[in-house]
Amino acid sequence: MTSTSLQDSAGTAIPVPPAAKKIPTERTHHGETFVDNYEWLRDKESPEVVEHLRAENAYQEAVTAGQEPLREAIFQEIKGRTQETDLSVPHRKDGWWYFSRSAEGKEYGIHCRVKAQDTGDKVADWTPPAVKAGVGIPGEEVLLDGNVEAEGKPFFSIGGTAVTVDGTLYAYAVDNAGDERFTLRIKDLRTGELLPDVIENIFYGVAFSPDGTRLFYTVVDESWRPYQVKAHVLGTPVSDDVVVFQEDDAAMWLGFELSADRRHLVLGIGCSEYSETRLIRFDDPAQEVTTVISRDERVLYEAEPFLLDGQERILLTHNRGAINSMVSLADPAELDKPLAEQSWQTVVGHSDDVRVNGAGVTATHLIVSIRKDTIERVQVMGLAGLGTSAQQEPVEPAFDEELYTAGVGGSDYSAPVIRLGYTSYFTPSRIYDFVLPTPEQPAGELLLRKESPVLGGYDGSDYVATREWATAGDGTRIPLSVLRHKGVKQDSTAAGLVYGYGSYEMSMDPGFGIARLSLLDRGVVFVIAHIRGGGELGRHWYEDGKKLTKKNTFTDFVDATDWLTRSGWVDPARIAALGGSAGGLLMGAVANMAPEKYAAIVAQVPFVDPLTSILDPDLPLSALEWEEWGNPITDPQAYAYMKSYSPYENVREVAYPRIAAVTSFNDTRVLYVEPAKWVQELRNKTTGSQPIVMKIEMDGGHGGASGRYVQWRERAWDYAFIADALGATELLPGAGLK
Repeated sequence: MTSTSLQDSAGTAIPVPPAAKKIPTERTHHGETFVDNYEWLRDKESPEVVEHLRAENAYQEAVTAGQEPLREAIFQEIKGRTQETDLSVPHRKDGWWYFSRSAEGKEYGIHCRVKAQDTGDKVADWTPPAVKAGVGIPGEEVLLDGNVEAEGKPFFSIGGTAVTVDGTLYAYAVDNAGDERFTLRIKDLRTGELLPDVIENIFYGVAFSPDGTRLFYTVVDESWRPYQVKAHVLGTPVSDDVVVFQEDDAAMWLGFELSADRRHLVLGIGCSEYSETRLIRFDDPAQEVTTVISRDERVLYEAEPFLLDGQERILLTHNRGAINSMVSLADPAELDKPLAEQSWQTVVGHSDDVRVNGAGVTATHLIVSIRKDTIERVQVMGLAGLGTSAQQEPVEPAFDEELYTAGVGGSDYSAPVIRLGYTSYFTPSRIYDFVLPTPEQPAGELLLRKESPVLGGYDGSDYVATREWATAGDGTRIPLSVLRHKGVKQDSTAAGLVYGYGSYEMSMDPGFGIARLSLLDRGVVFVIAHIRGGGELGRHWYEDGKKLTKKNTFTDFVDATDWLTRSGWVDPARIAALGGSAGGLLMGAVANMAPEKYAAIVAQVPFVDPLTSILDPDLPLSALEWEEWGNPITDPQAYAYMKSYSPYENVREVAYPRIAAVTSFNDTRVLYVEPAKWVQELRNKTTGSQPIVMKIEMDGGHGGASGRYVQWRERAWDYAFIADALGATELLPGAGLK
């Protein structure tokens, strides 16, 4: 199983890729049989499989050994631009300010807090304390030091934290394997001691009840789908924990949160096509569960119960008669009627041009997240007159860039401000507090709390970001974000990289990335293709790239590549492609469709054997995928369509470019076996001479390894592989770290 090496005519050793043995396995559906020679690689307990994966790593290391100096240079550039000793902007919850520190040489964050003051001046009381990097402040408490927690562990990740309203107990969930299974512990912040209560194998998300006596958490089923919300009464055996709600439909995902005013536990059940919200009032002795809108109505919605002028109301963000969603207000009494007879008040009407992403409330204002012209924005309006003719006009914080992302980074029900996160391609992430509008200050006020420092002489004016449009084969215009160093000339000689995702209505929004600068500084023109299947242009954009229109995602990406080829910026022989997870499926599909258009393809944690995975309902999260790709188990048309694009099943005899599949042994979302099988088949069929490698992180999960330095090295590996393939290894004159 181990790879060996041959010698070329000059006597230099040439690594030989590991060839897995073939053990044919038949998979028959809808009268069609597929013979899979490599399904045996799924057995991760097998020493032979582990040996093969280690041989893949050894081959990859041998093939890419020459890229090590470039990897090290990119790693040092990332490190050199990052302020390693830093801290977050404190955010207030109840009587405390919470924040995290990072320290040079340390992989993980240190979570801290300090007491807040209440002087009666609300804006002053919600102004975060001046905290300095590397300098403690009087009264500062360390809640959790990730470096201490991670010591001696192969992996470390936090899956949720919670503090009681009185600030005395701190719950935190830790994963030490990378498989997104967390162990929950509770610390008494008065003594620093851990309580005996320890809950194993929970999923993301924890919350205390307002009175601090119960702790809510989520549990997954055999297929790793969150299906139970449980309540643990502090001081009682975990075996006595009560199931608050269990969701038995294998295609539905369950989660929970506390309502903004903390009067309700809000249970969210749903898929990407419809949902159901159930509510439990904390002050209800019977703890009765009520349903807002039944899933049988097939409405996709979110519900937020709150008090409006002392009256119980429910804020609904929904797609009932509104494909891009809208916001309505309902009296709970209306919800007892059949849906067709219910009367709701419109708060934010439907628009073909504006996608409503979500809405929430504070004690005084409604906050709405919208997407317009691909850009995510935030709007607020006072609660007075909501849903009536006296409703106030929305106020939107104003920013001065064309391509940016602004989102709510947190809000507290009683606060006079909301926390906003802001970033653009070349503006490092900023944290603002937006003072909510008042009659005295009707436009509100944006207060910049922090801009993440970028070291190494970074100057955003050295780079250019433009919005361009590619035309798809069916005439659809595809938005592109084109990023480059200002020193690149439009003379068709530069290298180019096209990045895409295009699934689950996820939008690839503008955001700053330190690592990306290392490619731009080497003259790579970086194109982010906002292809169908994503959410950039509303719900239609998503629906035109899923199920039986999924191939639009792939052809849009190729059309975006063709735009770059003709743009005058790049040499058509110097273009690479990059994508991860569902974007890794995209990489596999375009490799089969148009291998000649790319000099290299990097597929990160790639979903390249989707049919095998989705046909097995026992595999993690398979049933949840039916709404995205179709259900090939019951639907012959969905099966045939997926069969026609599945990367693994459509590898053909053609000259494939240089390909790297990057994966993790413990990934529970896209199993390592998919890229392991794919690279074998690519090597079997390719008529070209370019190397096809698999890099597998033996201690990581879906996001790769856990420490920040390790993650920087992983990104440096990916970018060095691309830059080397494109001949873009040298910095442009004047570019790079200063």
